[in-house]
Amino acid sequence: MIRFEDVTLRLGDRTVLDGISLDLPEPRVGLIGANGSGKSSLARLVNGLLQPTSGRVEVDGLDPGRQGRQVRQRVGFLFSDPDAQIVMPTVAEDVAFSLRRRRLAKADVARQVSRTLDRFGLADWADVPAHALSSGQKQLLALASVLVTEPAVLVADEPTTLLDLRNALRISRLLRTLPQQVLLVTHDLDLVADWGRVICLDAGRVLFDGPGREVTARYRAMMIDRETSEEPS
Repeated sequence: MIRFEDVTLRLGDRTVLDGISLDLPEPRVGLIGANGSGKSSLARLVNGLLQPTSGRVEVDGLDPGRQGRQVRQRVGFLFSDPDAQIVMPTVAEDVAFSLRRRRLAKADVARQVSRTLDRFGLADWADVPAHALSSGQKQLLALASVLVTEPAVLVADEPTTLLDLRNALRISRLLRTLPQQVLLVTHDLDLVADWGRVICLDAGRVLFDGPGREVTARYRAMMIDRETSEEPS
């Protein structure tokens, strides 16, 4: 369970989130909204990348600010740019790096890395320099490096933004079938249209909250109305 209780976030003079209260028990939750709406900031509160100015955030009853290490063991975070989180020279080394705190035997690490690379179609690239991968392969590597630790929750912040259609579809299919709870920030409305719950943020507040098809349709209509109203007469 991810919970936000009257959460407000201010960055400088700007109110990014304003009195957000949400319980998120669903296995798939989408966050949509225009740039600057607060959706990425809301997602980053979940694993303590940001701290609320007021209010409370909980993940399985834990406070990401005060119990960050325990929360990060439960929550994996996937960024839009995989280069921001790939840290080791080769593909296999990057996945193994995520297991460093578990103090496993080398043989156990090797087995987990091999199994994970095979799962994500990267087994043939194990010893290849990570920078030599395509953008789609890099995002798969970033996802593999997050999921090898078997978190309970995956927060994904616009993970298909830099990908071509083929790789975007591949990442989308993976997100739909993961056993983890997925909290997905996205501008791709088709990606979350059939999800059970989608939340639309606007100016730091929850504007719409409900089934994916309903919320994405209302958001499209709102944006079309806004664009029409702003057209010169």
